[in-house]
Amino acid sequence: FIVFEGPDRGGKSTQALLLVKFLKRLGHKVVSTREPGGDEVAEKIRKILLDPKNKVSPMTELMLYEASRAQHTQNVIIPALESGASVVCERYTLSTCAYQGYGRGIDMDVINKLNDIATLNVKPDLNLVFLMSDKYFAKRGENTTPDRLEQEAESFRLKMRQGYTELAQKVPNTTIIDADKPVELVHAD
Repeated sequence: FIVFEGPDRGGKSTQALLLVKFLKRLGHKVVSTREPGGDEVAEKIRKILLDPKNKVSPMTELMLYEASRAQHTQNVIIPALESGASVVCERYTLSTCAYQGYGRGIDMDVINKLNDIATLNVKPDLNLVFLMSDKYFAKRGENTTPDRLEQEAESFRLKMRQGYTELAQKVPNTTIIDADKPVELVHAD
């Protein structure tokens, strides 16, 4: 169970796709998925969470992420792992700690408890945290419409990025990847 974590526009989707292709070439059965989302119900929750028109309070935001995670873990991740597949997931529990904990200021004990409940204590074998300099945030989003979280202030992004840095030092099996590098070098890392 490999999870790609990090701030928006850090290259997680690109790198997850490259890893999935690599693992499949080696003959592995792989399930690629994402959070929020991953199944029909969780994708509907994703639309609510990311829609810039929605005004979502921090606690409601947390609960929606956890509801999506519970659905996703039970219906996608656990069955895939039980079938012997490798799971490559874009975002999981560290994102909630970084965004809602460090970024929104919600108590980390509450977040950790809800993460444990939503995941049925399923933990990644490896967390790869893709961190890029904030100077690339605008450049990488030039041709996209920003979602609700991408519209947050730079101060929010800095707190969230600091969260990822601190979490990477505390959470077992977590590695920081320098996402400022070109795509090929990031994939090699």
